[in-house]
Amino acid sequence: MTLDIITPDRKVFSGEATAVTFPGSEGQFQVLNNHAPLVSTLDRGPIVVQTASGQQTFSVDGGVVEVLQNKVLVLAEAIIA
Repeated sequence: MTLDIITPDRKVFSGEATAVTFPGSEGQFQVLNNHAPLVSTLDRGPIVVQTASGQQTFSVDGGVVEVLQNKVLVLAEAIIA
């Protein structure tokens, strides 16, 4: 699936992912290939991205995620260093 993580000032990640774990407002959840359509708000916490070459983690300060037809779009308020 295609994943894009975007903040108001830059694109943080764009590429293929096999699994993504999110800090949802109602608890942590994971999105895999061919996931059902979904829109969720995000709390502060880590987004863990599994790719063919390994794992990356991004700490977000809230935002929104949309999953639709193997495309995952994250609109993050900010990436915490």
